Amino acid sequence: MAQEHKHLIIRAEVNLPPIDPVWTSNWLAQIVKNINMKILMGPYSIYCDVPGNRGLTAAVIIETSHIVLHSWDEDEVAEIQFDVYTCSSLDPQAIIDSLDIFEPVKIEYKYLNRDKGLVEVEISN
Repeated sequence: MAQEHKHLIIRAEVNLPPIDPVWTSNWLAQIVKNINMKILMGPYSIYCDVPGNRGLTAAVIIETSHIVLHSWDEDEVAEIQFDVYTCSSLDPQAIIDSLDIFEPVKIEYKYLNRDKGLVEVEISN
């Protein structure tokens, strides 16, 4: 398998942020399955209830790198930062679509090819 070094970085404003660590770990495991990757460790999820930083963090180590989610739910419109890095091929639209469950009101992303630098790649729908 040729290494591809793809990196999808997402920032989303959502109405329904994840708050349940068990549910979020299951959701991450399903994403890994949906993109045909293999889990090496995790998923791990934990909720932080510290005022000003309240939200959920989750991570899964995959055979080809990692997937990490951070959310903050104190504001009226919550925020999610979602990071998927792989040394394999990746369907970025499938990852973006996986956020629909959180009722996004705004999604921004950068999709990078990190093979020989940090080259932004356009996502075709």
